[in-house]
Amino acid sequence: MKASPYLIFNGNCEDAIRFYEKAFSTKANCCKYKDTPPNEHYPIKPGTEEFVMHGIIPIGNSAIYLADTTPDQPAAFGNGSFACVELDNAEAVKAAFEVLKEGGKVFCEAQETFWNKCYAELEDKFGLKWSIMTLEECTCTDECVSGYNPDCTCTASGCHCREK
Repeated sequence: MKASPYLIFNGNCEDAIRFYEKAFSTKANCCKYKDTPPNEHYPIKPGTEEFVMHGIIPIGNSAIYLADTTPDQPAAFGNGSFACVELDNAEAVKAAFEVLKEGGKVFCEAQETFWNKCYAELEDKFGLKWSIMTLEECTCTDECVSGYNPDCTCTASGCHCREK
């Protein structure tokens, strides 16, 4: 099973896709409104023909989905939500961070923390907040795998399940 964010933009999704392709060294697939089959129940609104109807940005074994909304239904990213991406190593985190911070606001520079080998947090120029970190998997016990054991604290310095 997987869960993936679906990000909605206000006519600038294609710009965001190009930006995120650069940040995550990937290639997106997208379909524009003009490319969809005609449907009398869902006509294409004038001026939205070039908007992204559905986009997919693959990142490792996961994906981020994106689309534009129409001007009559504007969208905004929420203050309490972040897109979280786990990358294979610190170099990938730092590379993504360097791109995503362009024109944005940095909350936490890409750095080692007590809970992760490389973690960064920012808001990009599109207003989306990101939490970017290295992928770290706990291997200490079966019940601790993936950090679902509330008594476990897996950090960059190792697993601390048995310290309690």
